[in-house]
Amino acid sequence: HTLSPLCFSSTKTLFTCPSACKCNNGSLEVDCSSLGLSSIPIDIPPNTRIFLFLNNKLSMLPGTVFSNLSALQRLDLSNNFIDQLPQNIFSDLGNLTELQLRNNSIRTLDKDLLQHMVLLRQLDLSINGLAQIPSGIFDDLPALRLLSLRSNRLQSLDRVTFEPLVSLRQLQVGDNPWECDCNLRDFKHWMEWFSYRGGKIDQLACTLPKELRGKDMRMVPMEMFNYCSQLEDENGSTVLDNSGPPCTKGSPTPSKSKSGPEPEVEPSVGCPQKQRYRPASVRRAIGTVIIAGVVCGIVCIMMVVAAAYGCIYASLMAKYHRELKKRQPLMGDTEGEHEEQKQISSVA
Repeated sequence: HTLSPLCFSSTKTLFTCPSACKCNNGSLEVDCSSLGLSSIPIDIPPNTRIFLFLNNKLSMLPGTVFSNLSALQRLDLSNNFIDQLPQNIFSDLGNLTELQLRNNSIRTLDKDLLQHMVLLRQLDLSINGLAQIPSGIFDDLPALRLLSLRSNRLQSLDRVTFEPLVSLRQLQVGDNPWECDCNLRDFKHWMEWFSYRGGKIDQLACTLPKELRGKDMRMVPMEMFNYCSQLEDENGSTVLDNSGPPCTKGSPTPSKSKSGPEPEVEPSVGCPQKQRYRPASVRRAIGTVIIAGVVCGIVCIMMVVAAAYGCIYASLMAKYHRELKKRQPLMGDTEGEHEEQKQISSVA
């Protein structure tokens, strides 16, 4: 098929390719990959749907660099040197369905970074330096189906962060230094529910404690985390002893104390700090499981002995009753013979 000169000229006017980049007018794609660029071209056509910027030297992103690309559906910034993402960098990309940020140097994420991206289906944050995922960052992603957090510095995750992902089908969390302690217990519950719902998740191998090193968190029995309830009770009693008002996100400053000389406690960020407990090891839980197993074994042995004794007693009683029944007819025959002798003597 050939395009008329008018159609071609209008297409060329609406979609002008930046210098040094490759473009596809049919798919409205701009490919600026592997060009050694340290900044994004400013003359990207506003109607671009696919923008590829892989394998470059990009380290900083101005907050308004994507402000005129509201039609963008796929954005790939993989294999660069990005270490920080401004809070509103993606605020104008409401039509984005795929965001690739693989293999950069991103260490922190703002909880409002992905706001209003309701059509996003794929998000790749693998091979970065993320040590935590802020709560609420996925609240506006109802369509997200694939999320990759592989090869970061994550040690624990909060299940509340992932519960809004109602469409999630695949989660990649491998190659992280997971600490399989109480902080990861609730996320283990979520993983089991996610797998039961048909979701796919790769291996979450424990790094600490050393008793669980290399084991998949999903295979660790929940009994190993029974001690977490005791820690929660202890933390709860400590919180009840505080005389100050409960912490709120809107007022991080501590309240005035009635007794002046008491030292002020530094407020925690986001308030849920009181719930973050980090036991050194699960040896205590392993010891509890071993002791419980020994006690159960002793009880089982005692039950077996009692059952054997009962069987022996029952068999002896049955034997006694059989012997007694054998003797009763014999006793009846002797009485009959005495009666016959009495009748014969009386006749005589």
